Amino acid sequence: MSSIPKIVILGAGYGGVLTSLRLQKELNYNEADVTLVNKHDYHYITTHLHMPAAGTDHPDNARVSISKLIDEFKIDFVKSTVVQIRPQDRKVILEDGTLSYDYLIIALGGESETFGIPGMAENAFTIRSLNSVRLIREHIEYQFARYKREPHRTDYLTFVVGGAGFTGIEFIGELADRVPELCKQFDVDRSLVKIVNVEAAPTALPGFDPELVEYAMEVLRKKGVTFRIGTAIKECTADGVIVGEGEEIKSQTVIWSGGVRGNRLIEEAGFETMRGRVKVDEYLRAPGHEHIYVLGDNSLMFNEEGRPYPPTAQIAMQQGVNCAHNLVASIRNQSLKPFVFSNKGTVASLGKGEAIGMAFGKKYKGRVAAWLKKMIDLRYLFIIGGIPLVLRKGKFL
Repeated sequence: MSSIPKIVILGAGYGGVLTSLRLQKELNYNEADVTLVNKHDYHYITTHLHMPAAGTDHPDNARVSISKLIDEFKIDFVKSTVVQIRPQDRKVILEDGTLSYDYLIIALGGESETFGIPGMAENAFTIRSLNSVRLIREHIEYQFARYKREPHRTDYLTFVVGGAGFTGIEFIGELADRVPELCKQFDVDRSLVKIVNVEAAPTALPGFDPELVEYAMEVLRKKGVTFRIGTAIKECTADGVIVGEGEEIKSQTVIWSGGVRGNRLIEEAGFETMRGRVKVDEYLRAPGHEHIYVLGDNSLMFNEEGRPYPPTAQIAMQQGVNCAHNLVASIRNQSLKPFVFSNKGTVASLGKGEAIGMAFGKKYKGRVAAWLKKMIDLRYLFIIGGIPLVLRKGKFL
């Protein structure tokens, strides 16, 4: 190892950004050479993507320039795409160069998990990035315009959302709010528009409090959403989805939010994975690689009951803070700190002024939960960018 250790952070999502910000705060100048790699020059707020996807907010409101977050004297930012991770050589191959490292943090974010459903990857949209949500928004508007030219094609006005987890439910809430505006804009009868949510599990929002789940479903039903719970999508075609025992739901818009897996680059690098995620040790390190940390959607951790933690923004943020602490400790030959997840609560939005949540051991719903969601979003902006970022972006979240 050189006199100044090289730390390379792959990905500027929640885990990568929090690791970077903590390192620049805790490390002294010239104590380590830190490089952050990301394919975009911005960090995007994943928990906000459902809004621009539905068209209820502008995509730019979910992005923050990386240059406004990091101290360029402490962290080098490289805008590039990771092509290969070579742990045996301690190198990362980028599309336009190579980086060597002493410590590597893999926080590349996840990929959509289709569970092998035929046609899903080819025919469905996913809410995974700013570019993907721009495409969804424009596609939805296009369907209304197409219907005006071909009024016999009611499948243009049928929107199928696969998966009733957080992303699916939050997107449905926003889309249901957007539909009346689109109907007015394109002079379309509201009764012709159908939003269908298909979920294979026996309940929407699995793991959430049943009373709050029922409240959420009732709110969304009143907004015009039809639920098909306990119904699996068997195939996704260019003309819609096949569900259950062969029933076809005709639609030109299928949005898949049914699952997340880790990044394929991790499997290709030779790490042992489960659905693309590495089962990390108590310090967030890859087994057999004491100098490699894996965070966020790329990591797999289990709770006391032996069940995996869901890959949320909250856990990725806490992992970033812990990872930075352990990197500094390693450089200074101090003891590492085990990662312990502290659940601060969970809130799911249901559209404008509506949400459900569990926080501080209590249940929240309606406007109070929506306010709580807003406070969580503002807190995140404050953590990564302080008061200036809150003032600049807070009014949009």
